[in-house]
Amino acid sequence: MAIFILVALVAYLIGSISFSVIFTKKLAGFDVREKGSKNAGSTNVLRTAGKKIAILTLVCDILKGVVAILFAKLIGHIDNYEHVEYLIQVAGLAVVLGHTFPVFFGFKGGKGVATSLGIILLTNWQIGLICLVFALILIILTRMVSLGSVAAAILFPVLTLFIHENYLVEGDYRIFGILLGVFVCFNHRTNIKRLLKGQENKIF
Repeated sequence: MAIFILVALVAYLIGSISFSVIFTKKLAGFDVREKGSKNAGSTNVLRTAGKKIAILTLVCDILKGVVAILFAKLIGHIDNYEHVEYLIQVAGLAVVLGHTFPVFFGFKGGKGVATSLGIILLTNWQIGLICLVFALILIILTRMVSLGSVAAAILFPVLTLFIHENYLVEGDYRIFGILLGVFVCFNHRTNIKRLLKGQENKIF
C-alpha cells in the first residue's frame, strides 16, 4: 500500500505544476485563467498568449504524464513489485488529477488532455499514435480542439479492448482506459454541452 501512496502523491504533485499559469505569468504578464475561456490549458494559452508559449505549455504538459509514468515504473522495479502496471495506472490517474486540481495553484487547472496524451503515448505508443492522429484529423476538419479531445478520450478505452501488445509494461489496462477517458470527458462537460448545442468555440 505504501508504494501506491508514494507513486500517487508524487504523480499528483508533478501534475500540479501548472505550466500554463507559470509561462503566461512570466512571459506574457498575465494569468491565463483570467483570460479567454479561463482554462489553464494550452488551447487557451494559444488564444490568449500566442503560439510560442502555447507550444511550450503543450510540450511541458505532455512531459508531466511521461515523467509520472517513468517514475512509477522506476519505483516498481526498485521495489521488485510484481504488478508494475498497476503503479503506472495509479500514476496516470494521479498526474491528471493534479493537472486538473493543482495544489500549488488553488486547485484550478486544465482539462488533462496533453498530460493524458503523454501518459497514453508512453504506456502504449501504438494506441497513443492512433488516438493522436484521430484527434488531429477531427481538429483539422472541425477546428474544435474539444471535439478531438473528447473523441480521443472515448477511443482510448475502446482500443485497450482490442490491442494487447506494445505496452511499456504488459497488463490489463481496460479499467484504467475507462477511468481516464471518463475523467477527461468530465473535464470537458461544458464543452460537450456547447457541442450538442452547436455553439462550441473554434480554435481559429
